[in-house]
Amino acid sequence: MATVVIAAHNEAAVLGGCLDTLLSDARPGELEVIVVANGCTDRTADVARARGGVRVLEIERPSKIAALNAGDAAASGFPRIYLDADIHVSTDGVRALVDALEGPGAALVAVPSRRLELDDRPWLVRGYYTVQRRLPVFENALFGRGLVALSAAGRARFVDFPEVIADDLFLDSLFTTAEKLRLPDVVTSVATPMRTRDLTRRLVRVRRGNAALRGAAPSGAMVRAMDRWSWLRDVVAPRPWLAPAGLVYVGLTAWAALLARRTPAHPAWGRDESSRSLAARG
Repeated sequence: MATVVIAAHNEAAVLGGCLDTLLSDARPGELEVIVVANGCTDRTADVARARGGVRVLEIERPSKIAALNAGDAAASGFPRIYLDADIHVSTDGVRALVDALEGPGAALVAVPSRRLELDDRPWLVRGYYTVQRRLPVFENALFGRGLVALSAAGRARFVDFPEVIADDLFLDSLFTTAEKLRLPDVVTSVATPMRTRDLTRRLVRVRRGNAALRGAAPSGAMVRAMDRWSWLRDVVAPRPWLAPAGLVYVGLTAWAALLARRTPAHPAWGRDESSRSLAARG
């Protein structure tokens, strides 16, 4: 039986859709689903309890890392799937991930492909993601998909999630390319920010989280080095017509890096609420 762990902080608006899609075709006892409501001030826990077969844990501290560790401590099944509360993956998609991690010679970690939602976004947001989605790093990376599935052997690579922002980059650092598998036929739809300022906030948070992980990487971790010129070498140079989008990409990246260095961390520079609001309306 596979276990799905969902860390949810004030996700009442989107969690129901995530769970309904996940459990739409699940057989009795097929999935162990654990929702860890962390520091919630909304109806996140109630939304989860309204779905049959979902185990709900509540912790006071608003922390994704604390929630992931609490969910892991309560989990009993493998493969272990970590799913963001605003991501939809079907029961069949989970089955495909489970199958990819079982059997001799199977991968240790599997992820879906991703589709970026860009409709109705401003041109600066579309320009940034026009380049970002073509970067080679995302071909086999574990981050930016909202879902990571680990086999029992893969989960044995670490004891607990460390206190870092970039939990998906941490997982990515534990595995070689040969140990990872991306499934082309399982696709998660990832919402992008609705406004340029929300994108900037997201980039600042990612920048800070990545820097913190690189500065305190656990023993044995292989944190990806930043490739500052991939946008030009791998994306724009082979496709000169994307030069305007390349300028947007490098401009926003540089601006976020400056803000990450010069401004203090603040709760406002957190997750993107604009895309969650859109998902809730959908």
